[in-house]
Amino acid sequence: MQRAERLLDMIQSLRRRRRPVTAETLSAELDVSVRTVYRDIAALVRQGVPVRGEAGIGYVLDAGFDLPPLMLSPDEIEAVLVGMRWLGERADPVLARAAEDVVSKIAAVLPTHLRPILLDGALFAPAYGRDAPVDQVDVAAVRAAIRQGRKIEMRYRDEGGQDTQRMIWPISMTFYDRVRIVIAWCELRQAFRHFRTDRITDLVAREERYPARRADLFRRWQKEEEARCKEDSDRREEAQRLTMVPSTSAARPEATSASASG
Repeated sequence: MQRAERLLDMIQSLRRRRRPVTAETLSAELDVSVRTVYRDIAALVRQGVPVRGEAGIGYVLDAGFDLPPLMLSPDEIEAVLVGMRWLGERADPVLARAAEDVVSKIAAVLPTHLRPILLDGALFAPAYGRDAPVDQVDVAAVRAAIRQGRKIEMRYRDEGGQDTQRMIWPISMTFYDRVRIVIAWCELRQAFRHFRTDRITDLVAREERYPARRADLFRRWQKEEEARCKEDSDRREEAQRLTMVPSTSAARPEATSASASG
């Protein structure tokens, strides 16, 4: 690992922590000697990085310090590349185009020696299997409603082909390999529901905001999901336990003729 890259990793390690971290901990994390940690800390201080602390006590990075824009490590560049290529294959057209724009903008400001990692990167995220279901509405409007906390009026077709009119409070969207799911509070069902974007047949983004904070609704949904998952797990464990219990006839041998007559 080059020294510049190691110094960047050290800054990132300090940024992740709110309390002082010892040189021994940094040494183990960065796979260098404690003496190298001391030298690197001194180098950062000379360069104006606000690291406070001393040997034997620990080091902390002052709040508010930030790195110059897009000082990315090779691993971080590859993470961006894979993420953007994944979206390019699976997101709605507007978001897929935005992913391409992100790559172009990052490439424009990266140092020359790092640019090939992004533009000629060898990491891909292709989509295989059957063709993905096609959305009939503008999914970008759903994402905008999530950001703005606004209601959506829509017509939804379930798996059985039945249409219903819904008013929902969209709080999140999940991107699976072939489908996208909108997580929302449904006024019709008075409960959280999951809606596949390809089954939304008509959509109107309302100006009306829903009467709750999106973050609060998301936490409620998480708690309900955790409770449901635990209930499902308990039910599976109970079913498994019952299948392992021997039947009555197998557990108790039949009476012999001698014992019956006795």
